[in-house]
Amino acid sequence: MTEFEKFDADGNGVLDSAEYQKLELELNLEDHRMKIADENAKRDQQRSMIWFALGGMLLYPFSIVATAWAGIDQATESLESIAGIYFVSVSALVASFFGFTNIGKK
Repeated sequence: MTEFEKFDADGNGVLDSAEYQKLELELNLEDHRMKIADENAKRDQQRSMIWFALGGMLLYPFSIVATAWAGIDQATESLESIAGIYFVSVSALVASFFGFTNIGKK
């Protein structure tokens, strides 16, 4: 059964107005379902990104300690030099996520 035959209820090969309205309703519902699925996927992706950023923010100090303990002085100095910028950037990312999420709810 083709898509056309599915909506051609009387089987005359022509879509009358009632059949066309049913087709339009089906297409609108499918479009609405796709939008909802896209919005859910977007929220899931944003949530994953924030968890990844928070994980990196928590593990960053341990990477400095680990490189110092391993005796990799140049890596330790590099990590220490960008630590301030890294924490400010990740904090801004997380704060903007929570801020825009709460603004969207109102």
